[in-house]
Amino acid sequence: MSISLKQIRYFVAAAETGRISQAAVELNVSQSAVTAAIQQLEAMLGARLLDRTPTGVSVTLEGSRFLLQGRQILTQVAEAVRDARHSTVPIAGTVRVGVTYTVSGYFLPRHHIRFQSSFAGITVELFEAPRSVVEQALVDGALDVAVLLVSNLKDDEHLASQLLLRSARRLWLAPSHPLTRPERVRLADIARYPYVMLTVDEAKHTALRYWTAQGLEPNAIFRTSSVEAVRSMVGGGMGVTVLSDLVYRPWSLEGQRIELREVADEVPSMDVGLAWRRDTSFTPATQAFCDFLRFAVAGDSAGRTATPDQPRLPPQDIEN
Repeated sequence: MSISLKQIRYFVAAAETGRISQAAVELNVSQSAVTAAIQQLEAMLGARLLDRTPTGVSVTLEGSRFLLQGRQILTQVAEAVRDARHSTVPIAGTVRVGVTYTVSGYFLPRHHIRFQSSFAGITVELFEAPRSVVEQALVDGALDVAVLLVSNLKDDEHLASQLLLRSARRLWLAPSHPLTRPERVRLADIARYPYVMLTVDEAKHTALRYWTAQGLEPNAIFRTSSVEAVRSMVGGGMGVTVLSDLVYRPWSLEGQRIELREVADEVPSMDVGLAWRRDTSFTPATQAFCDFLRFAVAGDSAGRTATPDQPRLPPQDIEN
């Protein structure tokens, strides 16, 4: 028996949502179909990819490795479908792209690599800077487009944006932590324990907004701009944190397990997207870069195939 795209698609959906039930909803299939596909995949690979828990599923070390490869397979298939349906005219030029820290570290690299292999005639110049600097560079015309956390975007008067990926924020904690017992945890419960605060990409300000909305304050014992430092401290049981699934990994650098739990209170997602100056006119190279990202992320989202036959909207006409 050979591995099928359906099995990979169902596994990716379950791994990304953390719940078989939610994966089934997104895929529009039954829970039993998702479970059976994943069990078949595990049997063929000879490895357990997901750990089943009372609150859902979590990715094992082997599953984490396969997840990266599975996403790549699904995206490459989606790209192959696109290329087969549409004859491409060679495009050349330079695209000046602004990125923020989280995007450059956890989102863009794999898409950038595939873009360069598909569009050899286009040079992508990347510029990493804080969100405020990237926004100003867009307004000034020093950048053509940016890939950043559009959930933090401020200058919506001069800048337009489009969401690419919505990443939920959940509680990270060590397996032995007392808060692993409940299925859902409230911020008031989290406030009773030491908290590791990430500061990069305005994470601290975002966190304090939803904490303050509940009339609470986290018991921050350490503040750091390093996601790896947060992972190590949480995995070692020194504290907990609430961060996006985009930067989540089930293991620290020391090999310590990191669990996830849903937060019952309202916690905003971290939204990655494109941003550009409202009155700009995209060059063919910039348009190709933006279209590629839209298509690639759509292909990554639980393996769902994008719809390349839909008419392409000009950048300025896309709803923010």
